[in-house]
Amino acid sequence: MHPAPSVIIFTTLSGLGFGLLTFLGLGLPDVTGWTAFWFFVIGYVLAVGGLSASAFHLGHPERALKAFTQWKTSWLSREAVTSVAALLTMALYGAGLVFFDTAWQPLGWIGAALSLLTVFTTSMIYTQMKTVPRWHMVWTPAHFLTLSLAGGALLAGQAFASIFLLLLAGMTTVAMWIIGDTRFARSGTDMATATGLGRIGTVKAFEPPHTGTNYLLREFVHVVGRKHGRKLRLIAGLLAFVVPILLMLLLVTHVTAALAILSHVAGVFAARWLFFAEAEHVVGLYYGKR
Repeated sequence: MHPAPSVIIFTTLSGLGFGLLTFLGLGLPDVTGWTAFWFFVIGYVLAVGGLSASAFHLGHPERALKAFTQWKTSWLSREAVTSVAALLTMALYGAGLVFFDTAWQPLGWIGAALSLLTVFTTSMIYTQMKTVPRWHMVWTPAHFLTLSLAGGALLAGQAFASIFLLLLAGMTTVAMWIIGDTRFARSGTDMATATGLGRIGTVKAFEPPHTGTNYLLREFVHVVGRKHGRKLRLIAGLLAFVVPILLMLLLVTHVTAALAILSHVAGVFAARWLFFAEAEHVVGLYYGKR
């Protein structure tokens, strides 16, 4: 799949933002007044900024409001509904902390649950795609949720929780890579099944369907060299998980915490690029790209 910058920014920033809002809804950290205000500003800038970036991947961004109308059948629509519900609920909860120095905790728990539900609906946009075997597995939502919680714990200053969640997120990410590498072959989809001509004999492409590129090739066929993929996985793993864990195991200060967050965000961006770039859409079979 083409790793469009808009969807990479969307999935990275919104996951971090809703992860932080989840911890704030649980009362972690226990803050009020101006301190709470700035925590919520960071959470909303990340969450809303990520959601806004996703609109740039639409063919007609001006029709984005129509996404709210298909919630019965579309995970994209469900994500739109749950994200607004989460943001509104957390806004009320945050108002209590900032203006009244009061934690309306039941509201915070609801907001935290809605924030996690938003991340889950985002992951299901990709998980439900049978045409991309690498995504069509249970590890995809686990990958999104653990990354969101790990990043949220770092932003919320929860050192102990962040170490545990970073380890968990690292393991799910590695599982995504290892298991994902075999998903296309294990799906049983090849040129013979794609064309329905397998019963006749061996199927192979005689000539390309056309001489130039087209929309399908630009959006759904992206080839990453195995050597480059391994290097990027190593970079993503080190930056997103190893470096932040080591920094959190040291004496935690504002400096080490900031470095851990920056390292994690950079690593997640690399992992997200790989998430899209390594995804193999079955349409590539038609063009002899798989």
